[in-house]
Amino acid sequence: MRPVLFALLLALPLAARAQDIQWHGFLDLRIVDAAAQRSWIAGGTGKLRYGGGGTQGRFGGAALIGTAQLTPALLAYADVQFRNDDGASLELIEAYLRYRPVSLTPWRWSLKAGAFFPPVSLENDAIGWTSPWTLTPSAINSWVGEELRSTGTEFLVERRGAHSSIEARLAAFVGNDPAGEILAARGWSLGDASYGFGGQVREPDVYALEEGVVPPLRYRPFVELDQRLGWYADLTWRSQRHGRYSVMYYDNRADPTERSTYDGHTTFAWRTKFWGLGAQRRLGPIEIIAQAMTGSTLFTPSPSYTGETRFHAGYVLAGWARGEWRPALRLDLFSLRQIPPSEVPLSEHGNAITAALSWRPRPWLRVTGEVVRMESWRRQRILENAVAGRTDTQVQLGARLLF
Repeated sequence: MRPVLFALLLALPLAARAQDIQWHGFLDLRIVDAAAQRSWIAGGTGKLRYGGGGTQGRFGGAALIGTAQLTPALLAYADVQFRNDDGASLELIEAYLRYRPVSLTPWRWSLKAGAFFPPVSLENDAIGWTSPWTLTPSAINSWVGEELRSTGTEFLVERRGAHSSIEARLAAFVGNDPAGEILAARGWSLGDASYGFGGQVREPDVYALEEGVVPPLRYRPFVELDQRLGWYADLTWRSQRHGRYSVMYYDNRADPTERSTYDGHTTFAWRTKFWGLGAQRRLGPIEIIAQAMTGSTLFTPSPSYTGETRFHAGYVLAGWARGEWRPALRLDLFSLRQIPPSEVPLSEHGNAITAALSWRPRPWLRVTGEVVRMESWRRQRILENAVAGRTDTQVQLGARLLF
């Protein structure tokens, strides 16, 4: 976090003379018919953002995003968001400087420094790292919003052609050693609660009790424990005719034997690495987005034990942008396997179907109705006297005010 603040402080004198400063944001209000099972955000084993049953008004969140064109080549960006799911929390989601000199040739390069999302998502490309298609992102991008953030530098080189382009990224980062812990402790989920710097992710209460900790058990996902650099690489091809295709590899290079104690709780380093594939293509009026991820995360809490979780997920989304209306349908599949299995295995598998319809009658207003139906099987639920297999449904009607 300190490198981010340092970079922003360096940018302040330039910001006063910036060529262009813009402020954007949103305020999100919803009516939610929640799933019956208690959400993991409240300490349960539910896999949707809202749980506990009942229909009531909810505060979805708020964001303030600032961009400043400091020079023709230098851009500053910051995103601050507020949520009140698990106590009021104002958190910095992203903050970085990007240097991209003007290029008069097909080749162009840029350098980004600060704190930013790794380029995993094809889905969340709207304001404040949200989806223009649904309220609830896929399982893959829900996890990215919860646990993945890169504090470091990213180098990008592009080769632009008349009808297509290719770009390659390489990044080195720190401050994401606990990434993967929530997958092992809770498994996959679907929710749009993105965490920022200073935020704390809550683990299911039954997991805390199994670890001998009195709930609630929380940890900070964006901390550095072992002083080792992580890295990722990404290759993307874009074509006017054929769409966009990408492949990515991520490795936080965490030392799984490292740990730290904060507020009486121990946070472990998890060695997390994965491959990601993505495709996006327009077929007539229909936009198709698909992503897949496969990887593993492990930690070594003692010399005699190493726990590994192998995870897999994918989704296909079909959307249709027609004037003020934007319907979308998405299918998610996900699974993970614990090695070696514990007495109550934390392995799981499941699927989810999300249907959404958005209406944007004004540039400053987006109204979205959404239904998420999830089937999942996880034996961890037995610890709270529930069945391992569940079907949960969450219905939302949201109004997002944009500026």
